[in-house]
Amino acid sequence: MFRRIAISCLLVLMALHAAAHTRPHYGGTLRIEIEGDPWQRPDGLARRLVLDGLTAMSADGSVQPALAVDWKPENDDHRWQFRLRAGVHFHDGTALNASNVVAALTAICGAGCPWTSVRAVGSSVVFLSDAPLPNLPQLLAEDAFRIALSGAETSTTPAGSIGTGPFQFASFSNGVLTLVANENCWQGRAFLDVVEIHPHRSIRDQWLDLSVGRADLAEVPAEQLRQAHEQRLNVVVSAPASLLALTVSDSGALANPNLRAAIALAVDRSALSNVIFQKQGEITASLLPAEVTGYSFLFSTERDLNRAHELRGGVSPPTLTLVADGGPVMQLAAQRIALNLHDAGFNVQVANAGAPQHADLTLRRITLGSSEPGPALESMLRATGLAVPVLEQTPAGLYKVERQILDTHMVIPLLYLPHAYAVGGRVRDLRLGFDGTPRLDVVSLEDAP
Repeated sequence: MFRRIAISCLLVLMALHAAAHTRPHYGGTLRIEIEGDPWQRPDGLARRLVLDGLTAMSADGSVQPALAVDWKPENDDHRWQFRLRAGVHFHDGTALNASNVVAALTAICGAGCPWTSVRAVGSSVVFLSDAPLPNLPQLLAEDAFRIALSGAETSTTPAGSIGTGPFQFASFSNGVLTLVANENCWQGRAFLDVVEIHPHRSIRDQWLDLSVGRADLAEVPAEQLRQAHEQRLNVVVSAPASLLALTVSDSGALANPNLRAAIALAVDRSALSNVIFQKQGEITASLLPAEVTGYSFLFSTERDLNRAHELRGGVSPPTLTLVADGGPVMQLAAQRIALNLHDAGFNVQVANAGAPQHADLTLRRITLGSSEPGPALESMLRATGLAVPVLEQTPAGLYKVERQILDTHMVIPLLYLPHAYAVGGRVRDLRLGFDGTPRLDVVSLEDAP
């Protein structure tokens, strides 16, 4: 009996020790390296840590309360009222209220907002629209509509960097952006004390710093996933989260819909997937991934050069300009597309992103905005410059809208790609959201005090 009691006590002590060992610790500095700009809109990493929206997306992509605790539609979705959370303060101590939310939203999009007007009514923010906005709660969860305190910038604080999020701006020195935990965050304090973001670092340098302990989190582009596994990096990979798409101008020579259709038929998606992106992600001709809608197989991904030549009808359009929005890999993909179009009788010149000249074609990556089909489709259309309200939420209605848009050939979906990060050994509980971004508010460090 005594032996059994002793063994039982030992097992309990071991379980308690294991639980203490796995319990998240507060403290420590997480070091992140990225290729891009942490403040870039709409999905810069720092923006996600510093700024909150009226609503937010959960890990599975469903909408949930954030700075607004609830909302209700009226007048057939032409009017929405969002009631603000009480007791929330910006990082400088300013109380969150309806007036500064309205000022922030107006500064974001001005006359180009999806709604017609927005105004403060007591402790609520009211949106009015000439057209129905059935997906407004999901729309307001997007990074583009995160709330920053307007007019609070100082000589040491960047514009748009005072928010209500779990981390607040501390400094930008020697190329390193430092964020510190918001002790009074309405969501509760994050486990980490400090997040350091080192921008504009090449993937090679990121992986090297990760291997020697100078970084805790590094990016893994989809086309280098296989290489990352070969190097035995600890990689966290999302589901398909961003769409590689070609947007096509409808002006000049490409005002001819047959020429746009010929371009869509000439692109070789399989070559892009196999050669450039190393068979990662999914080949698609749909704006939304298969797991979101279930109908993406109805859009053909096959290349048809013969039909492309027929549609071109012997017309020799002037040289078209193709701009790739991104780094070297996007440039390679653009060069491959230019070769595809040459086979169909088009002369295409690839230009650097940011070039002042007019772009006939633009290759870009668009992050999935929601896991709900209706809001995701509306977000995707807005990102491509085709701001079409999605009123029908049934699969048949969504398919009809998507078919109508894709039949214009002003946007040509190509591939759905995952997001991935390589994680250092001391990082615990890193998760990626449905859109592939790391959720750092729940991360802790193994060696934190």
